[in-house]
Amino acid sequence: MIVLQDNFDSKLSFKTYIALGSFDGLHIGHMSLINKTLELSKHNKVKSMVYTFNNHPLSIINKDKVPKLLMDNESKLNILDKIGIDIVNLVDFNIDYMKIVPEQFVMNMLEFYNAAGIIVGFNYKFGYKNAGDVSLLEKLSKRLNFELIVMDSVMYNDNVISSSRIRNLISDGNVAEANKMLFQPFMLKGKVIKGKQLGRKLGFPTVNLQYNTEFILPATGVYYTTIEYNGIFYKGITSVGYNPTVEPINIKISIETYILDFNKNIYDENIKVYFIEKMRDEIKFDSLDDLIRQLEKDKFYAESQVLQKID
Repeated sequence: MIVLQDNFDSKLSFKTYIALGSFDGLHIGHMSLINKTLELSKHNKVKSMVYTFNNHPLSIINKDKVPKLLMDNESKLNILDKIGIDIVNLVDFNIDYMKIVPEQFVMNMLEFYNAAGIIVGFNYKFGYKNAGDVSLLEKLSKRLNFELIVMDSVMYNDNVISSSRIRNLISDGNVAEANKMLFQPFMLKGKVIKGKQLGRKLGFPTVNLQYNTEFILPATGVYYTTIEYNGIFYKGITSVGYNPTVEPINIKISIETYILDFNKNIYDENIKVYFIEKMRDEIKFDSLDDLIRQLEKDKFYAESQVLQKID
């Protein structure tokens, strides 16, 4: 797969079918559009391209309104590579890009990326002040002679699947429901850092995740998770919260995971934590013995679950 960061600077010599969108989180609505792009490109014997952003447009337009992210670009690229996309263009959204008027944007697609076809969602907006829409694309496709495919919304439980809907579910702790709309379970990744090692003293040693605050966090609570370390998957119990039993004045959320059947020192190494379901709320126990008894119950539940490996 070719990865570009091209703001209409390079010209491709081959024809393309291009999926346009922000694609935050790669939910199944996004994937229906991307899979359609793959299908059309193969049928027409041209290259497939996903055209998306390196940074969220609101980071330039209005920083205060930038939503918490669902997925980093590296994870997005890995998925798109695995499904067979030929080219991904991660465009830098900047002031100059923001000023491109809708018609010029489409003409650039034809001139620079040799677009034979463009695939968008039903509510796609583009160009300066989001003045371009599907109606304009339909007119331009006839005038400029490219194929336009407009994908209908994808529904789940009688409501349109959207990144904002998924974010709300995750922030409420309902990761199991959010995962039904995502291509793969919601995941956070980062470096393992040293904590206070209180879990080790309780017989439940945990790894402390150095997470990126630009990404959405699940609601405080205890989750059944799948942990990926060096390409191997393990069952995990992950606490998102403030550890009220042992740290009553903690003001920073910590993400700590007890990895089952695991006994390695992995400080300063990277792991991925896939959130499968919420097991319970965070609780302030009256004693450490009460906490240990609950942790034993949590472990028993996790052991009873099927290990979910992520393709």
